[in-house]
Amino acid sequence: MNFLWFLLIGLCAGWLAGQFVKGGGFGVVGDIIVGVIGAILGGYLFGLMGITAGGLLGALLMATVGAVVLLVIVRTLKRA
Repeated sequence: MNFLWFLLIGLCAGWLAGQFVKGGGFGVVGDIIVGVIGAILGGYLFGLMGITAGGLLGALLMATVGAVVLLVIVRTLKRA
């Protein structure tokens, strides 16, 4: 069940990041991948800053921030 929540948060975070960053999304599977990797990246970045995010909303916020950072990096590299 936790894995299902992880995927659901990843999907939502990937979609939200696609809305914040200019350009289209990557489809449902791509958004899940971006969201899951973004959740890992967001957890790492928040950990470096000493910030903890608890609960469903905190996890979604952390994953979305990580996914936005990931999308900015990917789209910057794609242009180069």
